[in-house]
Amino acid sequence: MSATAARPTDPRRATAPRAERFARPLLIAFLLAAAVDLAGLLAGLDTVHLVAKPLLMPLLAGYAAVRGGPRLLIAALLFGWGGDVFLLADNDLAFLLGMGSFAVGHVCYLTLFGRDRAPAALATGAAYVLVLAVFLVLIWSDLPAELRVPVAGYSLLLTAMAWRAGVLGRYAAAGGALFLLSDALIATGIAEWPRLPAPDFWVMLTYIAAQLLLALRVLGAARADRP
Repeated sequence: MSATAARPTDPRRATAPRAERFARPLLIAFLLAAAVDLAGLLAGLDTVHLVAKPLLMPLLAGYAAVRGGPRLLIAALLFGWGGDVFLLADNDLAFLLGMGSFAVGHVCYLTLFGRDRAPAALATGAAYVLVLAVFLVLIWSDLPAELRVPVAGYSLLLTAMAWRAGVLGRYAAAGGALFLLSDALIATGIAEWPRLPAPDFWVMLTYIAAQLLLALRVLGAARADRP
């Protein structure tokens, strides 16, 4: 018997999907694209943002796919990519299309979180509803009339997603809250409220962190559920 034949086979290596070898490079590529995008926003380099932003969600979706993530997670990330691309155009139609794409992504997340039988905290839900109601009352008159109803509907869906994310633990809950914060920062820009310096940097920072936290937590939960 040869030495090669006699060497015991590592069962973990034998059963691990071959695609997972690409997981780390894809995650590193996502983090690098995120760093480049954020640095470009801080430096005021619009071309860098135009190139880096559309790379983010496909890379994260690719990472989720090779990790064996649920299809709904991959769909949510890709609909997020659609929203990212539409929002690169500065007009009302593109904004509505982008918001619609993100809304479908939130439906994917909600469906995914709904598979977990754990109840979401009612106190947290009540707090989210209160924050949403106060925010809409304050910003309503400053929004363009044609965007008020779509923004209100989208905000309700996003708030439901952020609340329900808590069933997967505090990291997913933080991801949902950051997603809500990111879109609130966008809404304040549309309403022409006073904003932080480099506002697009803060929008993207909270958004990138939100999607990453949600994706990692869903992947962790999916792996824990496997036999």
